[in-house]
Amino acid sequence: MSTMFQPGDINGMKLANRFVRSATWEGMAADDGACTPKLVDLMVSLAKGGVGLIISSHAYISAEGQAGPWQIGVHKDELIPGLTEMTAAVHDNGGKIVMQLAHAGYFAFAQLTGQTPMAPSNVEGFAKGSRREMSTEEIQGVVQAYGAAAARARQAGFDGVQIHSAHGYLLSQFLSPAFNQRQDEYGGDIRNRARALLEVLKEIRRVVGSDYPVLVKINCQDFIENGLQAEDSVQTAKMLVENGIDAIELSGGVLVGGKLSPSRMGIKSEGKEAYFQNEARSFKSQIDVPLILVGGNRSIQVAEHLIDEGVADYISPVASVDPRTWFDQPLAVRRSLQGNLPVRQYVFRARDERRGHLLPDGRKGAQAEIDAISNPPEADLRWPPVMIN
Repeated sequence: MSTMFQPGDINGMKLANRFVRSATWEGMAADDGACTPKLVDLMVSLAKGGVGLIISSHAYISAEGQAGPWQIGVHKDELIPGLTEMTAAVHDNGGKIVMQLAHAGYFAFAQLTGQTPMAPSNVEGFAKGSRREMSTEEIQGVVQAYGAAAARARQAGFDGVQIHSAHGYLLSQFLSPAFNQRQDEYGGDIRNRARALLEVLKEIRRVVGSDYPVLVKINCQDFIENGLQAEDSVQTAKMLVENGIDAIELSGGVLVGGKLSPSRMGIKSEGKEAYFQNEARSFKSQIDVPLILVGGNRSIQVAEHLIDEGVADYISPVASVDPRTWFDQPLAVRRSLQGNLPVRQYVFRARDERRGHLLPDGRKGAQAEIDAISNPPEADLRWPPVMIN
């Protein structure tokens, strides 16, 4: 059997295989961040498809940290019942699900939050509108908010949590000299710039205990001028391991990174896949916790090679701008395990239905992905899908 279908274990969380569904934004939550039936159905579709681990939509941990509309939230107790419904449905279908905890920081959506976005430093050039530097008291408030969000996730039945510290969100901003120009204990060298992230990890661990899986998603590099570099990223990973992180998902780039952003265009051959694999090799040689690799992973052949060569322990496939990819089928894992992989049946990944983009057959947004479980649509190659992660 392929190593991709071998079971895994992350701090006692038993996984059926090495496939991880990386966190995304589907735009399917309610206006107040509550879980909706459509979002539950999408997660169930992934569980039915046989994915070893589902990492949820990125969930905002406090009201001022919301990144965009219809983003799922975990910032108040009133959201727990809907989240419990999600986890129960996933578990009923044999799946495992981890909640990604996020704060947008510099890139928070001011029109929704009604507040000026706060960030490590008030730097210019990355977005329009004003920003303000966080006080040390506000940093501690965010640390506490991460802990409270993790407690809600555990109460709601999630199998673990993942700290989002990649792609230019708040904790990623602290790591990056491009965003973090502070002169206090949270700025300067990498030990100081990693302080906020490590404090979040310690607070979450204090709240959930040692036996609950806590993962992190970090950048291998920012790929922007004066951004986080690979050497400092590896040092951060070592500090995370020393402080009890259970697994690391390795990504790269920031939201405003252009061609070198987290989701890159033009991945049309196996040679262009897994565009963070060189950095992953360096990480694997220096850390001893499971490594999840995301970034241009499109084909089963490349995924198997990455696992077989020890480049990564788990693979996070993401939606492609080319719908002909193997991973764009919710049932792909199960069909491959059964030796039944169709060639011309594809699933269009989620687009926010409220933006009005129609799929070729007239259906909107992620509903097409859900419907495709029982009746996969034929692809219109002139209409590539988009998934934001």
